[in-house]
Amino acid sequence: MKRDYETLDLSLDDRGVCYLTLNLPEKRNALSATMIDELTEFATTFKAGAGTRVVVMRGAGKVFCAGGDLKWMQAQIAADRATRIVEATKLAQMLRALNELPAPLIGQVHGGCFGGGVGMASVCDTVIAHSDTKFGLTETRLGIIPATIGPYVIARMGEGRARRVFMNAEIFGSKKAVELGLVAQIAGDDDMDAAVEAAVFPYLNVAPLAVAEAKALARELGPTIDEAVITRTIGRLADIWEGEEATHGIDAFFAKQKPRWQ
Repeated sequence: MKRDYETLDLSLDDRGVCYLTLNLPEKRNALSATMIDELTEFATTFKAGAGTRVVVMRGAGKVFCAGGDLKWMQAQIAADRATRIVEATKLAQMLRALNELPAPLIGQVHGGCFGGGVGMASVCDTVIAHSDTKFGLTETRLGIIPATIGPYVIARMGEGRARRVFMNAEIFGSKKAVELGLVAQIAGDDDMDAAVEAAVFPYLNVAPLAVAEAKALARELGPTIDEAVITRTIGRLADIWEGEEATHGIDAFFAKQKPRWQ
């Protein structure tokens, strides 16, 4: 398991608990091209039963994940169609690799969890959120859509609940995240470590390869997220990056101005 990542911090304790920390606190752990590549490498090289029993994913600094890196998105708007497809595919394959990780993935979420961060939470098997965490699928504020994260958000929340927050960019708290099915448990400063430990502990007493197979079966029995679905989301993201609204919305953000629809 590689340990010299630029954007991730990785540690493994003697019980086989891996702590995967998004480690760009100065950028609010936004999903940059490098972080996307490194998360993909981590997930695709992970081997079931190779000494890691469970993975805890968390964020350094004040927020879990602020979503996609906006400079990366701005670059896609300026790029040609082929480049957009390549970059959207990298994001989609990262999410797929994490979703298919052959070990339990526990999300420890705090501060903020927006856009792609909600996608990251959605690929976890269980999520424990700090009571003060704010969530939001904020893409439509910028003139874009939650495309590649969409299958995982819908799978986690269900279509009916997801549609309450999928399009309106509402910022909501941990209690509503529980109501929506995104978060399993809320904890505060005093009991967060204990809550994470309680989620980890059962996996230290079960057969790791059986756990991997059981997780794979649960995915197979749930909503279909196959190559065809992923390809459609890649196309939808590339399409929206080409639109005038995305150009205007992201330009307005960098200019610290309100877009015309506000």
